[in-house]
Amino acid sequence: MEIYTDWEQKPNQTRQDLEDFVDKLLSDQIIQDDNFFVFIINGEYYRSNPPQLLGPMQVGSELYQQWTSTTQFSPEEWKSADTELGNILFKAEPLVVDDQQMGVMVLIHELAEEQNEALAIVTTFTFIEGVVVLISLLLAWFVVEWLLKPVQELAIAARQINESDHLTQRLTPKGSGELVDLAQTFNAMMDRLQESFNHQRRFVNDAGHELRTPITIVWGHLELMADDPQEQHETIELVLDELDRMGCLVNDMIALATAEHPDFLQYERIDLRQFIRDLFTKAQSLADRIWQVKLECSGSMMGDRQRLAGALLNLLRNAAQHTPPNGTIELGCKQTLTQVIFWIKDTGRGISLEDQQRIFDRFVRLGKRRSEGSGLGLAIVKAFTEAHRGKIDLVSQLGIGSTFTITLPLSAQNNTVV
Repeated sequence: MEIYTDWEQKPNQTRQDLEDFVDKLLSDQIIQDDNFFVFIINGEYYRSNPPQLLGPMQVGSELYQQWTSTTQFSPEEWKSADTELGNILFKAEPLVVDDQQMGVMVLIHELAEEQNEALAIVTTFTFIEGVVVLISLLLAWFVVEWLLKPVQELAIAARQINESDHLTQRLTPKGSGELVDLAQTFNAMMDRLQESFNHQRRFVNDAGHELRTPITIVWGHLELMADDPQEQHETIELVLDELDRMGCLVNDMIALATAEHPDFLQYERIDLRQFIRDLFTKAQSLADRIWQVKLECSGSMMGDRQRLAGALLNLLRNAAQHTPPNGTIELGCKQTLTQVIFWIKDTGRGISLEDQQRIFDRFVRLGKRRSEGSGLGLAIVKAFTEAHRGKIDLVSQLGIGSTFTITLPLSAQNNTVV
């Protein structure tokens, strides 16, 4: 300590001078908390600041005995067994006057407060860190739960479908991102599966329903057929007629089923004027009617010539069946920048509003005669039209006639003008 060193260098110092120095030093020094000045002169406790010493520092203690035996400067740390007191740092320096040690000066710092503060800081930091980690884990759990919810819904929906064969399960896309795209893709896939399943089930139901009657007729007549040659001949003709009708029905149903496939159409360039002329020639052989053609198109379009011709011939055949011999049937075509429009207009008996609502459904017959077909004709026309990405419309009035209009894009393949 510099103050003592300066005092020590003065000559002829006595014990009284040392005591006076200690008194003045302790009165002038402002001791901070947890710090102590202890002076031992001639092996006896003299003074300290503050005067009240802690237990391990008091006279007679182990630590005090260590100080009294100090003969050279020694900074040390004394480890306390008392956890509340903490360790003690001290510097013991001999007090020498005229080359004779007269005592010991001890500067003490008690570490309990720092240790408690450090422990409190560590505890607080650990607590805060634990809270932060817990909050982070909770946030991560909620985020992962939110992100994986579409996947969980997908798994649940797939499990339910597998367990019940129920194809109506759908996910509810929320927000944005790849998982939402996954949910939307799953829903679109399920829509296609359900639509395909419905088509398949309807095809089977329709086939069973429509084929049951002719099979029953054939079976009944064959069982009842006698040995009379004339009766056998009539039975054979009836059976062949029913088999022919069954063949036509099967072909129509196959056409409807294949129309739902994406590669159903075989596209080619169709010259519209030549296409209508060929159709008009075929139409005139259907029945003895007043046939008319109206051409307002001169370009070409991309489409399936065979399917399109079959659809229009089907409409022409229906028109011939429902138009009297003196009636008029008009086949027309016109072209815009992006579309081509075909129409078949007749002066037949017309169709009621109630029948117009269901005329394009499968197996709908507006009459009761067997010659009117299987009831799949207009359904096939609609299917062929929609396969070309077009639409079919009907305008009809009882007693006046009907007009079927098919509107197609000039290029159904890429929706571009040809």
